[in-house]
Amino acid sequence: MKHHAKGAFDVKLQPLEAYNKNADAGLGRMSIDKQFHGELEATSQGEMLYAGSAKGSGGYVAVERVTGTLDGKRGGFSLQHNATMTDGAPYLNIIVVPGSGTEELTGLDGTMKIVIAEGGKHYYEFDYELAQQP
Repeated sequence: MKHHAKGAFDVKLQPLEAYNKNADAGLGRMSIDKQFHGELEATSQGEMLYAGSAKGSGGYVAVERVTGTLDGKRGGFSLQHNATMTDGAPYLNIIVVPGSGTEELTGLDGTMKIVIAEGGKHYYEFDYELAQQP
């Protein structure tokens, strides 16, 4: 059965040492720390790799590990991000990494949307399914 969870989250990004230090490459790396509120009460930690060379254009990939409760079910799972910005037009794809769910979230499958409101407040919308437990 499909479920929908939503709420706000706080995010903190910190620069990390990049592997490719060539300034012309336009590459960078950041740590991700999040605190989710609402139907997903959890924390996450992850890493982002990004590239960008033009104002309003670029892309990033990231993986984060989420731990907490989803609609009262305890466990953890990983999210994989793939995002681009082309002349200010965003594309964002966030999926649950297959097989990454643990404890009561074993078999979790889903996609997440991020909405950034005016003023910078972050919200998530999470469409998911849980595998039937034996």
